[in-house]
Amino acid sequence: MSDYAIKINNVSKQYRLGVVGTGTLSHDIKRKWALIRGKEDPYLKIGETNDRAVKNNSDYVWALKDINLEVKHGEVLGLIGKNGAGKSTLLKILSKVTGPTKGSIDYKGRIASLLEVGTGFHQELTGRENIYLNGAILGMRKHEIAKKLDEIVDFSGCERYIDTPVKRYSSGMMVRLGFAVAAFLEPEILVVDEVLAVGDAEFQKKAIGKMQDVSKNDGRTVLFVSHNMAAIKTLCTSAVLIENGVLSFKGDATEVVEKYLKSNYSTNQVPISQRLDRKGNGYIKFDSLMLQDKNGVQLLYGTTGKDLQFQVKFKVLERQATKLVPLEIGIIIRDYQGTIITTLASFFTNESPKGIDNNSHITCTVPNLPLLEGQYYIDLWCATSSETQDAIENAAIFHVEAGNYFNSTHAWQPRSDRHGKVVMKQKWNISD
Repeated sequence: MSDYAIKINNVSKQYRLGVVGTGTLSHDIKRKWALIRGKEDPYLKIGETNDRAVKNNSDYVWALKDINLEVKHGEVLGLIGKNGAGKSTLLKILSKVTGPTKGSIDYKGRIASLLEVGTGFHQELTGRENIYLNGAILGMRKHEIAKKLDEIVDFSGCERYIDTPVKRYSSGMMVRLGFAVAAFLEPEILVVDEVLAVGDAEFQKKAIGKMQDVSKNDGRTVLFVSHNMAAIKTLCTSAVLIENGVLSFKGDATEVVEKYLKSNYSTNQVPISQRLDRKGNGYIKFDSLMLQDKNGVQLLYGTTGKDLQFQVKFKVLERQATKLVPLEIGIIIRDYQGTIITTLASFFTNESPKGIDNNSHITCTVPNLPLLEGQYYIDLWCATSSETQDAIENAAIFHVEAGNYFNSTHAWQPRSDRHGKVVMKQKWNISD
């Protein structure tokens, strides 16, 4: 007998973009008629993979495709993937918020879910009343809930507002109470989406500690979605990687995190001008990014200790060009784990350019590049009057070669695998 808490059997979820159902009455009738006759849904034969960064031709998209997964009792499973990969869709199916298009899921035990701020709460009821409501939904009796009430209230830190309608709670208070309810009412399976990021640092630490406690000491199963890779590695015993709706890899949490980080920063980059996964109102968009030396000659890579220029070009809607000034520009440099190494920003030095148009070339010069050898990743953003015009995550990759940062005749140079990511100007003296 398999010792599983959840068994996912060939689960897929299809949506039609922009509409409810298939979008037309004739299509809905065809789908219903096929179901009555015991035939396969004819619209399952069409549809494209769920890649949000690429424009496709079909209106149908597979948010999830043929997911097979077994989660053992007491396992803490992390779900990793880019935004739009299908993680939250899978959790919603597991929590019975929505149903799969095809496939099935077998459960052993009660499920408590925290998928978004206010999940399962009635806005007009007080915090106390919502605790009892959620407990009843989980199948608990009133006296069972009452035993846990003080612990829930104490953990949430919302005692002063516990008899206030939750519609008056802040998002952070809502998450605090929601997590406390889900964790303390003893479900066999706890499903937690990215909502913990809404809470403050102190609460996140408490929440992660509680999830470790319920899994290790109580033997309960936890499914945890987060973009915080450190939390995944700390909390989870195993993890799965979901890419474009497909479960691509399962293994040890650390192993899966490393695979995700490397795939997330693939060298097969879509040109900046063609990127669709960008944010902002779009009046001004990044069109290209180029590395140059101090003389303006294009480079394929930077060198430690040598001047490096980042040159960006823009596409501007002409009717807006004279209005949206000055333009604040940011270049965020990360390592392969997603950790921010540094941020270059025009407003740091009060040099945000004005009068941007399609012929503008904006250059940021970094004297004596202090980055050690390795591969780095760039996010781009620009804004006017605190309104984001364009923002692209993982916009470009660039490599830094080792160089003689100190202009020394000594052959030894700092190495990123031993000495960190950044080298600093320094002077050593001896005094009596």
